[in-house]
Amino acid sequence: MARRIIDVHNHPNWHGHTIDRLVENMDQYGIEKTWLLSWEIPDDEYNVEPGYHEVMDPRGRGAEFWMIVEGLQKYPNRFIGGWAPDPRSRSARARLQAAVNLYGIKVYGELKLRMRYDNPDAIAMYRFCGGLKLPVLFHLELPRCAMDRLCEDHRQWPAWYGGDITVVGNMCRQCPETIFIGHGPGFWREISADAEADQSSYPSGPVQAHGRMTELLRRHPNLYADLSAGSGANSLERDLDHGRQFVLEFQDRILFGRDYFDRRQLDVLEKLDLPDPVMDKVLCQNALRLIG
Repeated sequence: MARRIIDVHNHPNWHGHTIDRLVENMDQYGIEKTWLLSWEIPDDEYNVEPGYHEVMDPRGRGAEFWMIVEGLQKYPNRFIGGWAPDPRSRSARARLQAAVNLYGIKVYGELKLRMRYDNPDAIAMYRFCGGLKLPVLFHLELPRCAMDRLCEDHRQWPAWYGGDITVVGNMCRQCPETIFIGHGPGFWREISADAEADQSSYPSGPVQAHGRMTELLRRHPNLYADLSAGSGANSLERDLDHGRQFVLEFQDRILFGRDYFDRRQLDVLEKLDLPDPVMDKVLCQNALRLIG
């Protein structure tokens, strides 16, 4: 039986996929709708990782807002629009309001910036999003090796995004009316209680119960988890028994996303042998509940 699938995390003109090719890919994998997300970042932060220039549209920097609008206008029935203007900009909230009014933007995302996500400008943005009923989808990544390089050599400028996992608790606590959706290696590696001991971005081996991410999900009902990219898929696949229990516990707050163009997340979910109602929640119902 074919299932309804909503992909909550993808980008325009990403890894060789134009808007048209993205829709063809969605058709290939039976995906009904995709949250089409921006990634806007200042030049000096974007250029820290030149590899992104190879896989994103050379006409812009990352996935800019105009690309989101282009997709929405060409395929209005296939995409949900997301845009995350830099909250450090004084005009960011006013511009976001205009984007909601003019283009029906429904997600604040993807937030992926070289800043702590619990700074005052960011908190003000999240509370604004809560008032607009926009979920906030963020990428978290601050490996210890990057921090060590940054501190030990003044010539180094490694990439990092958001801060460590403690930032997430601050966000959720200060903005209880806002829905947050976690994504990225810095978020998902904390599924295991031994995350501090294994500093790789994609840890392997059995998961030790009660990781900091799990505790945050238990403590904050406004925190959700996005399965996209290697970080989400790896965290379930590395320990399938734990992965199944994790999905069952948080079945109402786990969202299917890809951040790419294959079916890795679907394959992992199928390995977990989940009950049909749980699978339906993860694949589409939770996303529909957030954005009808």
